Amino acid sequence: MQKPQRIGVFGGTFDPPHIAHVVLAANAIAQLQLDSLVVTVAGVPWQKVGSRRITSGELRLKMAEVAFGGVAGVEVSDIELRRKGNSYTVDTLAELSGPDIDLFLLVGSDTAAGLDTWDRYEELAQLATIAVFPRRGHEQAQPPSGFEWERLDLPGLEVSSTDIRRRVEAGEPIDGLVPTAIHEMVIGSGLYIKPGNGDPQQREPER
Repeated sequence: MQKPQRIGVFGGTFDPPHIAHVVLAANAIAQLQLDSLVVTVAGVPWQKVGSRRITSGELRLKMAEVAFGGVAGVEVSDIELRRKGNSYTVDTLAELSGPDIDLFLLVGSDTAAGLDTWDRYEELAQLATIAVFPRRGHEQAQPPSGFEWERLDLPGLEVSSTDIRRRVEAGEPIDGLVPTAIHEMVIGSGLYIKPGNGDPQQREPER
């Protein structure tokens, strides 16, 4: 009998993707012995809508393709960008599932304990094993009962897209926090610079 394919799913806004995302992807593939890891760029991240300006899905997808391009086994997918309405993880898992596929959903320990607040969480629990990666201050957090899960052992890289956006807006360096190509895209295109403060308007990077 053929062994099921082990497929990881790593979703996010990736606004922008950073070096910790890349390290996580590579280590998850190794530790979970994945056949592939699908990186899904959120189309309409309902938890963040209204809280801040979100970069276009097209540009976030392009940045993700560039950031993860050197990681063997990673497939960057537009599955959520093609779907209309809010992006719900359970819909993505349902679309990727199959009789010969074992799914593993990567989530941070800071959100793991709240999985039972996610849309159709009981269905989500049936679709995938939760792979929890550590976030500072929440190292021991784990999913609620009813979820199959395992913990990933990763280097302690505390980098966040929120801080990167803040640093760019404040004129602080982001060298080393994002892959070199992403640095060039962000700085060269004026991403995350607020209009009207003497800096260039945000524009799409040249292709």
